[in-house]
Amino acid sequence: MQTIEIEPTFESWQEAARALLREGVPPVQVRWREGREAHQPSLRAEPAPSDAVRVPRQFLELARQASAASDPARWQILYDTLWRLVHENRDLLKDARDPGVRRLQALLTPKGAPTETSAAPGEGAAPFVPVNAGLGELKAAAAHCQGCDLYHHATQTVFGRGSAEARIVFIGEQPGDQEDLQGAPFVGPAGEVFERALADAGLAREKLYVTNAVKHFKFEQRGKRRIHQTPRATELEAELALIKPDVLVCLGATAAKAIFGDKFRITRDRGHFAPTRWASKTIATYHPSAVLRGETEAQQAELYAMLLEDLKKVARA
Repeated sequence: MQTIEIEPTFESWQEAARALLREGVPPVQVRWREGREAHQPSLRAEPAPSDAVRVPRQFLELARQASAASDPARWQILYDTLWRLVHENRDLLKDARDPGVRRLQALLTPKGAPTETSAAPGEGAAPFVPVNAGLGELKAAAAHCQGCDLYHHATQTVFGRGSAEARIVFIGEQPGDQEDLQGAPFVGPAGEVFERALADAGLAREKLYVTNAVKHFKFEQRGKRRIHQTPRATELEAELALIKPDVLVCLGATAAKAIFGDKFRITRDRGHFAPTRWASKTIATYHPSAVLRGETEAQQAELYAMLLEDLKKVARA
């Protein structure tokens, strides 16, 4: 992790950001601190030598405006956007529904002015995420989230638990029946399997941060029982950007696809570390509930062995 100290000006951030890009340093490995000036070459919007970073003029204009905001998280938001423009999608700014783009736009909105956080229910979780929020503020915001129709029937929001300083973050799929009733992740039958696997792998849960890709329980009512249904994945951007884990573990297909994309397959791709926007070491494995769904004791034992194998890799990372 690099701590970059800059003056609170666009020019100072610009110099540091260009140097970081040239070194290939992703946002997850950077912390920004306002202080003394750093001296690096500047970014350029016009055609430039082959070693210069080229970015859309629109971004430079937005970045210059956003740098005047009072939010100390603005430098991280700007660099995250810049990295994605250069490495992922040059047309990113055209996607008004992207959570990162929305947070950038929020920096440009004067206090007291109407913002997209007043969006109507069903428009996605991003408008309900406050800029520069801590875990407590994110939890409070999640409790009032109406970004999809799941909030209508779930008992409550189930937010992540653990320290903001956690080195390892686990992402599950969505709250189950007991998690929905108790308001905590991984406390039901799958949670018991999870606790056992953590202990067998030598991972102390109190040192981890555990959350879900979706914060509300989606279910089908069958008599008095509520049966789990696969939810739509939502954004984890605010949570992960705040914690900046060294290791990110995706439990199950929904979490893995939220991080790696829709082409990811647990049976084919599990158990291998890869760098992502969120952590330099990201891995996916079976969800503990998959162990419970094994049709025979032998199948359950096999699934548990694969889960444990992957968690031991995490413990060694």
